[in-house]
Amino acid sequence: MPDVDRSGLAQQLAATVREAGALALKTFQQPLRQWTKGASLSPVSEADIAVDAFLRQRLGELAPGSGWLSEETEDDPARLDVETVWIVDPIDGTRAYLAGRADWTVSVALATRGRPVLAAIYAPVSQELFLASAGGGATLDGKRIATSAGVHVAGTKVAGPKRHINWLAEVETGAVTPPRIGSLALRLARVAQGELDVAFAGGNSHDWDLAAADLLVHEAGGALTTLTGRRLTYNRSELVHGALIAAGRERHAALIRLVGDRAAELA
Repeated sequence: MPDVDRSGLAQQLAATVREAGALALKTFQQPLRQWTKGASLSPVSEADIAVDAFLRQRLGELAPGSGWLSEETEDDPARLDVETVWIVDPIDGTRAYLAGRADWTVSVALATRGRPVLAAIYAPVSQELFLASAGGGATLDGKRIATSAGVHVAGTKVAGPKRHINWLAEVETGAVTPPRIGSLALRLARVAQGELDVAFAGGNSHDWDLAAADLLVHEAGGALTTLTGRRLTYNRSELVHGALIAAGRERHAALIRLVGDRAAELA
């Protein structure tokens, strides 16, 4: 990665995502221009674009020479030729943002050789700041966090697409399903925090949805992988990922065994 002090960079990253969140809050629950993108018809607004532009300038200053990969910036293949890249979702959970709900975040990761080494997820409405650094653990508002322990599913809190929840109910009854979280990054961060025991992601998530949360879950003692247990690699030419599962390491391993031969069907 660029010649920077990682601990110092983490603090600068924390300040930057807080500023980005404050910028998004200026137009939150206010009338603003919005439209849909391409064949996916996913929503985007002028707030997404403004936060993206702010982050691109500020993060570029924090780690000069790094590449850039963001949901709201036209992809530049030059990112494939650099070792370190910022992976950014300016507003993760745009639908929640536009609906005036609180469950949206600013999600930023710095990845080196395909894996995140720094991560920040900030929920501006609740002012929760998740931070992680490779080998340095994960925190929420400065306090260390950890995934929940155990291997069983009965009595645990599980979030994700309905088809994955229904499958789990068939093979391991008794899980509790909390209300849906609009930001996928926040859903996975709740696993790192121990607020959720298990989270699934559907088969159309992108690097920017996942990279920051991936490091948080890992550094909190958990795992985020494909349904066959394969770790994710970022900043490739293909940015879309299949179905994923996140949990504390022991529970994650037990769930991977439960999926077994149905991985292709559930992907």
